[in-house]
Amino acid sequence: MSEHNGFHVAVVGATGAVGQQMIQTLIKENFPIKELTLLSSARSAGKRVNVNGQEYTIHEAKPESFEGVEIALFSAGGSVSKELAHEAVKRGAIVVDNTSAFRMDEDKPLVVPEVNEADLLHHNGIIANPNCSTIQMVVALEPVRQKYGLKKVIVSTYQAVSGAGSAAVEELLEQTKSILNKETFEPKLLPVKSDKNHYQIAFNAIPQIDMFQENGYTFEEMKMINETKKIMNMPELQVSATCVRLPVAVGHSESVYFEIEAEDVSANDIKALLKDAPGIILQDDPENQVYPMPANCVGKNDVFVGRIRKDIDEDRGFHMWVVSDNLLKGAAWNSVQIAQSLVKLGLVK
Repeated sequence: MSEHNGFHVAVVGATGAVGQQMIQTLIKENFPIKELTLLSSARSAGKRVNVNGQEYTIHEAKPESFEGVEIALFSAGGSVSKELAHEAVKRGAIVVDNTSAFRMDEDKPLVVPEVNEADLLHHNGIIANPNCSTIQMVVALEPVRQKYGLKKVIVSTYQAVSGAGSAAVEELLEQTKSILNKETFEPKLLPVKSDKNHYQIAFNAIPQIDMFQENGYTFEEMKMINETKKIMNMPELQVSATCVRLPVAVGHSESVYFEIEAEDVSANDIKALLKDAPGIILQDDPENQVYPMPANCVGKNDVFVGRIRKDIDEDRGFHMWVVSDNLLKGAAWNSVQIAQSLVKLGLVK
């Protein structure tokens, strides 16, 4: 790649599950990179990693690490973002942040390129990447909203443990082995590492993702509710969520009920609409048992949609099943897509 058409890109949180995916996705999607800087916490600094046949040293993320960086992808936890994102912007970088640190800030766009790419035009240096479970849902709902209007959304999620980090995946595997071998084990991470109780995830379903709020919803549920309204620029939209962790390593699934404004719309109309929608693969052939499953979406960038059917009682109500790789479209790929959009819209200097 020649000098003039590449960018100096930094990945913060380069050793984490999502950081790793970000690096791989940048390479796989041929993002124009002139220089790649890999940053992480002090304890991972000095590690060497191989990226596409080239060896890189991981450096400690400090304010001065961002000198000359044009695009910085952050995925190292909210506290790191709060500490360093503004420092990166001060030095001329545009930050795409994959934590919840800035998602609800009014002056920071929350972007899913298939849905609200135009919001990037009003960025102030920091762009927030939404929550993984929100991203796949709005990709599936946006074409419906544009054509038929949208009034109400009720979602139940079936979320993979990788959403809680690679240590949680390790815990799932270890617990499964222990149970199969009839050994004892002590859950330490799920549902939430910092909460007081921890429960087994193997052969279980935990109806808590993130901490409970005063209204009885968890923070994850409130993220889905608030982020959906913001991304779609619809503060009046009715949204409710129940988020559940399942013993699946990668790939979030969601059962989504939605009500539209338009009359006389059939399930086939919705299928036809989603079949050609950006970022979506329709897998909906009940006769042949074709529907999306997390085991089949790992490593794929798309959002898979199936089981589209009309509600039996509510004429404007529909149900669908939405599945996606939470580390890709739910995180790394959406971040890289935002970077691609910044380049396309001429927003990166």
